[in-house]
Amino acid sequence: MTRPAPILASEKSAARLLDMKLPEFLELVREGHLPRGREIAPGYVRWCVDDLKSIANGDASDGMGDVKW
Repeated sequence: MTRPAPILASEKSAARLLDMKLPEFLELVREGHLPRGREIAPGYVRWCVDDLKSIANGDASDGMGDVKW
């Protein structure tokens, strides 16, 4: 049986999905360049994989609707 694709990712997995080292990822989150994770339960912060895909595709860029990627 194949493993299901995640819908949420830990900070370590989110960094890996964006091909970044964890400190780089956390710095970009801290600076507001990447979205903050969501606390889904006390002490459990996760990033939405679809949001990370939107960033990678350029779909999350505000004010860039006229740019052809």
